[in-house]
Amino acid sequence: MQDRPDQSQRRFDTVLIANRGEIALRIQRACHALGLKTVAVCSEADRDALYGQSADVLLCIGPAAATKSYLNKDALLLAARLSGAGAVHPGYGFLSENAAFSAAVEEAGLVFVGPDASAIATMGDKIAAKSAMMAAGVPCVPGPDQELPNDPAAIRKIATEIGYPVIIKAAGGGGGRGMRVVANETALEEAVTLTREEARKAFGSPALYMEKFLQHPRHIEIQVLCDTHGNAVWLGHRDCSMQRRHQKVVEEAPAPGIADDLIDAVGSACVAACKQIGYRGVGTFEFLYEGGAFYFIEMNTRLQVEHPVTEMTSGVDIVQAQLKVALGETLTITQENIRCVGHSIECRINAEDPTTFMPSAGVITGLRLPSGVGIRVDSHVFEGYRISPYYDSLVAKLIVHGETRAEAIARMRGALAELSIEGIATNLPLLRTLLEDQGFARGETDIHYLEKWLKERSAA
Repeated sequence: MQDRPDQSQRRFDTVLIANRGEIALRIQRACHALGLKTVAVCSEADRDALYGQSADVLLCIGPAAATKSYLNKDALLLAARLSGAGAVHPGYGFLSENAAFSAAVEEAGLVFVGPDASAIATMGDKIAAKSAMMAAGVPCVPGPDQELPNDPAAIRKIATEIGYPVIIKAAGGGGGRGMRVVANETALEEAVTLTREEARKAFGSPALYMEKFLQHPRHIEIQVLCDTHGNAVWLGHRDCSMQRRHQKVVEEAPAPGIADDLIDAVGSACVAACKQIGYRGVGTFEFLYEGGAFYFIEMNTRLQVEHPVTEMTSGVDIVQAQLKVALGETLTITQENIRCVGHSIECRINAEDPTTFMPSAGVITGLRLPSGVGIRVDSHVFEGYRISPYYDSLVAKLIVHGETRAEAIARMRGALAELSIEGIATNLPLLRTLLEDQGFARGETDIHYLEKWLKERSAA
């Protein structure tokens, strides 16, 4: 262990936040708590954003379209140079997992608050990631860690060896795109052809791989934190099974009903993998969990939207930890120090119709936020704020903590009842109903649970 460097020893004193919305404000607060100055960037649509008002410097980098602003590498690097920023924090989404952007930041003499380009590239390629994880002893979904060949006979042989049903995935995929479930050999060739074309159009590469399709798994995540001095820890686990179209709606920590010795073994394997690939910063290992076994699916090489539930249970400020690693500091916590306490739940509050899920733009005419013991709201909106049609519909994250899961559920129910957003449509009615669901209360969910639940409600 070592003392935190004083200001004169730091690698940088100003951070450009290459993002918007609630995460830009969250990063800004962490920077200010560490005595770091912040440079906020905005598109023309975000000129009045709250995070811009409280930044040390605000620079407009382009039009509303994300491709011309938040995804514009050159504009971001120019903003960093003009403002004198010494580091760039990408947040989540946008360029946060773009290896070329990480490399460009470092080549410009700046610090990228995240892993280096090599680690991002390795873990962003699902085949390379699986190969690295298998080598490190992380349990993986059955299937070869190789790209599918072009020969139809060879593909059929691989599928037979795995056993149907199988899932075809794009090697460079993510977000639920570029994947197709195949129930039998008859449908295999067409599925491969369609997925190859989808992968080529969406990700610029037709490379595919094949795995066993698990029928009723849960989505479990393990949060890791690594410094540049060879130290790494994992900060507990989360259940993110409540999903619609592969988009998470409710997350919680810890994942209910998993034996401590089993999760300890997987967490230790994740730490070993990080050390093997020389990973730095924060990251998340995502697993499918079925029949008492874990199966690695991918690693997110960035901050996660749902990081607050891990912060609430572990007591670790994950964003500050990211920044300290980027500053060159050594981790001051060891695995033995980490004690996850109580239970935390997060609900994503989206500006969307709760029935059709169509995005809802407009002005927030009224806003009432819940408060009290164990309640946290991460948001960038305020009364009079205009929700833009150009970006993600997330307007707030409501997080609660309780001594037990039952207490956390009860606290979330109360917080959702207290929260009020007027002027736009939100998914609050859906969340309030969902938190009353007895299947969720009993922890009986899997990744298909929410969509099945929605289908049953629409048919009633």
